[in-house]
Amino acid sequence: MVKKEELPACPVATTVQLIGTKWKLLILRNLLERPWRFNELHKSLEGISQKVLTDSLRSMEADGIIIRTVFPEVPPRVEYSLSKLGESMRPILDAMEEWGENYKANYFQ
Repeated sequence: MVKKEELPACPVATTVQLIGTKWKLLILRNLLERPWRFNELHKSLEGISQKVLTDSLRSMEADGIIIRTVFPEVPPRVEYSLSKLGESMRPILDAMEEWGENYKANYFQ
């Protein structure tokens, strides 16, 4: 987890630091729907490597954005879901979705 002193002074830069990569945003998009297992996420994110997905999930977990739940089954089942903090990003992603839809509708007719 990033320490408060390590965060940029600008709040926008802080947000970008935490979720500003292409893959983290797409992971968030998926997790807003429901909890996902690793292989489901990997298959749904065309072009992401297992290493990048693993690193992104670990980083987001360390930052408190997602929760990793291990179920005591054989074989073990692991699910990723949004934490309360991650869920608070819903309006941001909703606004990005709306902006993207408007952009495509108005500039690519």
